[in-house]
Amino acid sequence: MHNKEKVIKSHARLTLYIYSFFLHLLKALDKSREVDKRNILMAAGGFAIDASANGFDGRITFSVVITCIVAASGGLIFGYDIGISGGVTTMRPFLEKFFPAILRKAASAETNVYCVYDSQVLTLFTSSLYLAGLVSSLLASRVTTALGRRNTMILGGCIFFAGGVINGSAENIVMLILGRILLGFGVGFTNQATPVYLSEIAPPKWRGAFNTGFQFFIGVGVVAANLINYFTANHSWGWRLSLGLAAVPATFMTVGAFLIPDTPSSLVERGKIDQARQALQKVRGHTTNVGPELEELIRFSKTAMMDQERFVTIFERQYRPQLVMAFAVPLSQQLTGINIVAFYAPNLFQSVGFGNRSALLSAVILGLVNLGSILVSASIVDRFGRRFLFIAGGIQMLLCMTAVGVVLALVSGVEGTESISKGNTILILVLLCFYAAGFGWSWGPLCWLIPSEIFPLKIRSPGQSIAVAVQLLTVFILSQTFLRMLCHFKFGTFLFYAAWIALITIFIILFMPETKGIPLDSMYIIWGKHWYWRRFVVEPQVNQ
Repeated sequence: MHNKEKVIKSHARLTLYIYSFFLHLLKALDKSREVDKRNILMAAGGFAIDASANGFDGRITFSVVITCIVAASGGLIFGYDIGISGGVTTMRPFLEKFFPAILRKAASAETNVYCVYDSQVLTLFTSSLYLAGLVSSLLASRVTTALGRRNTMILGGCIFFAGGVINGSAENIVMLILGRILLGFGVGFTNQATPVYLSEIAPPKWRGAFNTGFQFFIGVGVVAANLINYFTANHSWGWRLSLGLAAVPATFMTVGAFLIPDTPSSLVERGKIDQARQALQKVRGHTTNVGPELEELIRFSKTAMMDQERFVTIFERQYRPQLVMAFAVPLSQQLTGINIVAFYAPNLFQSVGFGNRSALLSAVILGLVNLGSILVSASIVDRFGRRFLFIAGGIQMLLCMTAVGVVLALVSGVEGTESISKGNTILILVLLCFYAAGFGWSWGPLCWLIPSEIFPLKIRSPGQSIAVAVQLLTVFILSQTFLRMLCHFKFGTFLFYAAWIALITIFIILFMPETKGIPLDSMYIIWGKHWYWRRFVVEPQVNQ
């Protein structure tokens, strides 16, 4: 046991040293970094682009800030669901009503600590939302194009509200699953429309920071849900309140969406030129001459309208880089294991030794750490760029996930039959906190930012739909299989995700160019200069 404790302490020290190293590295880069404000030095190939050549007036106005905050609040509903489901499934009254077999399994002395929550019906309760979200995200492309970004957000909020009400009043499994399906439809629509809205409305120079707001509100939703679970866990009606309160963030986002304009790009796309001019004047400042920027949007919209088969267009060779990223980025985000940790954090902590209340409190701590790291990301993403955050965050998560797997192997035994002490469970929580921090300032916000900014207007809606659909499909598969995987792979589950983190970090190093500060309609330039993607890219012809 003495040797085990030495190994555990060494892993904890290593994680702390690595985290300190990255903090010092950020400070050093900030001091040494001197870049011409009019040029962006691209990490992939080391070439420069004039990022303000057609960026027009990219000032941050009060209207831009308020509009983006309201839009980003769409992340609340997704975050609330991520946080609420795992906590509710540890509440005894909820399990007694819907899943009594799990309580019988937990009471059995022969049950492996990793297998207590291995129930396909229980995982279906969680994962059915994401299957429904997959379907609605594919439909959302046409809905967003026809109705606009803002109206799609309103539609998603209304559907999510209905799902929350049904879940809160559920009397059987069928009502639970029906409510989850409606929640999924709402998530699919809002997750497709909101990131695109933020990228189109924000000034190019600050697009990363504003888009990070979506992930920030996801984090707020997770923390709020975990806190509600913590305070309602000991009440017989607690699970109803937790599930039913999903209607609150849906109401907040829906009402807010009524108060903001649609994006100028979306309005031009639908032929509403006068409204587009008014929207531009509002977000750029009423004293700004928006005529040239409006003309640019009209020209690119005309080019986009020449091809009506947008889902077919996105598969053309010239859009291969964007298509690959639309699949790779959301798939890779989920293969870091973050949503699995978030969904099942209370179950996980309860399995490795925490009591019910302590497990819920641990999930709150994880959520707060993730939320704080998202704020770090918002402050540095437009300074250091996307690639740096991807790579540094990936290394941090890799070390932490590997350490969690090693610690579990040492303290619980290969078969998971040995009890885990309180000190060791706290160590696991600390490691997962560092893991959540690494995710929060890298893959968390960047997964929403990258797909929303790399597509030209003609394929932006279907591109974002594909990205959201891939993410939700991956979440569905992983959430449906995680508890079974944990039961059979035991500590190896965490090493499985560590291996994926290593692979996707290498992928980013080789294939992801820097997109920081580039206007949306000039984004094709970064692919044309990349060592691999340049063979696919054709410079767009804009109608004069």
